[in-house]
Amino acid sequence: MITAYDFFGYNMPKKERYRLIKEAGFGGVTVWWGNDFGDEDFRLNPKDARDAGLVVENMHAPFSGVNNFWVDGIDGDALLEKFLQIVDDCAVHSIPAMVVHLSSGYTPPPCNELGLDRVKKIIYKAEECGVNVAFENLGTTKHLEYVLENVMSSRAGFCYDSGHHNCWAISEDFMGKYGSRLMALHLHDNDGTGDQHLLPFDGTCDWPVIMSDIAKTGYTGSVALEAINIGYERILPCEYLQLAYERAKRLEVLMLRARMPA
Repeated sequence: MITAYDFFGYNMPKKERYRLIKEAGFGGVTVWWGNDFGDEDFRLNPKDARDAGLVVENMHAPFSGVNNFWVDGIDGDALLEKFLQIVDDCAVHSIPAMVVHLSSGYTPPPCNELGLDRVKKIIYKAEECGVNVAFENLGTTKHLEYVLENVMSSRAGFCYDSGHHNCWAISEDFMGKYGSRLMALHLHDNDGTGDQHLLPFDGTCDWPVIMSDIAKTGYTGSVALEAINIGYERILPCEYLQLAYERAKRLEVLMLRARMPA
């Protein structure tokens, strides 16, 4: 299956957005879980997407204030309660997985037992609810490594973000370290200088290598784009989505070829 991030840019009603995604050929979407973009009815997104014939693959948890995971005080406690509620939301709305940022910025608070204990409580809740929690690679890798080394639950895994890898941690072997726990993909491109969320093949990501490495993990989930139309505003939404789907199909072919015996 090939999926798209539901907020791919352009200002339009949600139902129209999902209709266009489906018409472009995508089989599913990943959704944002919060009203950060003025979406007061975001809990209706799964229903609207399913009504359009799309699978809801996972949802992205908000990342505002996530450094508070690692800081003692009421803000960290409130963040924990928020994420426990998000796990409940996933279960209620039949969303099988959530994607989580463990830190923000280049100088987040250091890893510590307090933060790990909060993360473990989220995972315990996820185990009870039957929800997967996929932690994403970001500008720093310490918190991802710390959590995945210390939380061995089958409900705790890895979300690979190709754009973050290319611009922030190009030398890291994420698949070698966490490929066996790969639960989700965020595939997009950039020129190596920033997190630009370009369509694949419009930047410097080495897609044959990336898709081959993904294939070697045994990953069987979707080819999931997380591209946004910044830089593509001159074309219509339907044209952008058609181009996005074509690029995703090229990625899928690369992955399938890599799975074929030599």
